[in-house]
Amino acid sequence: MKRTLIRQAIIVNESRRFEGSVVVEGEKIAEVLTGGQSPSEPCEEVIDAGKGYLLPGVIDGHVHFRDPGLTHKADICTESRAAAAGGVTSIMDMPNTDPQTITLDAWNDKMERLAGKSLVNYSCYFGATHTNYTEFGKLDPHRVCGVKLFMGASTGNMLVDRMNSLQNIFNGTDLLIATHCEDQDIISRNTAIYKEKHGYGEGGDMDIPLRYHPHIRSVEACYRSSELAVRLAKEANARLHVLHITTGKELELFEDKPLAEKKITAEVCVPHLLFTADDYDTYGARIKCNPAIKAEPNRSMLREAVNSNRIDVIATDHAPHLLAEKEGGALKALSGVPMIQFSLAGMLELVEKGLFTLEKVVDKMCHAPAQIYRIPDRGYIRPGYQADLVMVSRHSHPMPAGPVYGKCRWSPLENAAFRWKVDKTFVNGHLTYNGNRLDETYRGQALRFG
Repeated sequence: MKRTLIRQAIIVNESRRFEGSVVVEGEKIAEVLTGGQSPSEPCEEVIDAGKGYLLPGVIDGHVHFRDPGLTHKADICTESRAAAAGGVTSIMDMPNTDPQTITLDAWNDKMERLAGKSLVNYSCYFGATHTNYTEFGKLDPHRVCGVKLFMGASTGNMLVDRMNSLQNIFNGTDLLIATHCEDQDIISRNTAIYKEKHGYGEGGDMDIPLRYHPHIRSVEACYRSSELAVRLAKEANARLHVLHITTGKELELFEDKPLAEKKITAEVCVPHLLFTADDYDTYGARIKCNPAIKAEPNRSMLREAVNSNRIDVIATDHAPHLLAEKEGGALKALSGVPMIQFSLAGMLELVEKGLFTLEKVVDKMCHAPAQIYRIPDRGYIRPGYQADLVMVSRHSHPMPAGPVYGKCRWSPLENAAFRWKVDKTFVNGHLTYNGNRLDETYRGQALRFG
């Protein structure tokens, strides 16, 4: 079995940063060496990291690859290319495709598509509806990453908002329940208010200015739904993971304590750490997403919560649309941001600004997802673990982001300049991304869950 030595790296892992080397044997990490330690056996290949940084591969538990049925926007091949180029080695795909992933047959079909097309490791959620909780018992907990529950309406119209249905879902599974939390009644009332304010009824072609998007999908809409999810999870003693927290008020619902002690966890997404409502003037609908990017005080509180233990994990909510579908204002432009290729680089820019440490980014993007989703043998640089690794380097001057690999061919960060660059991405020991070259012949593995 081929042995590869990645030498002279600065390894960032488990709250430590040290000079060392890693030996990869086949698809696993065989040795983690410190300082000038030599491998126990000769290695056929040597890769010199040149004192660049070696991190665990990013695990992104929140992506929309749009396959099947919405492949004019994106597909598994194109978006897994973008993932690999961004240092993401494992993804978990959402069920709001066409058909929706709400039956066992549809889930198996999605997994077959991922197996045939994905350059990175993968799983997909089982989507909850008002009536399919009786199917939960048929799901293999070692293969299904979780149940996705839309408690707010978004792309794909999978809203579940009847109390008896919600109770059946929270009481119906031991799987992790991942929730999109926005109160639809509040959103509907706010929409009516702003339609009237802007004379929407006077012409069918009218829209509401984009700056009102965070007022329609408001702080209160997010908080009320998240509070309900937390309450239902506590009553049912369920595993709950609240996705894309956007408001400081929601942070009151989550505890600042070690992740190992939690059954209710919280995610923040990269766009909500990078942008504020003021940025709609610059980026327009390119940063329109659900839940909406809010005013600045919320971003500051989210950043503080990442540095504490209230926010447990950072993901992307990677959600491509064609630019033509992003035209319009708060009502007409579709919501969703393609972010996966630049998620790690974007977070490292916040490290550059002193907002986070590199160790904290690795914890929230690599270690914590493995812990929350109970993924064995991934998310850390440890002997015996899968060799999902990413090499990054820091440059003295900002460099252009480079080509966009996703099918929609745009990102709000496409014209950004970064000091940090993803140099190589290894998926199960295979060099899948090397500079600006992708090995599109490789296929990732299905994730397993403990």
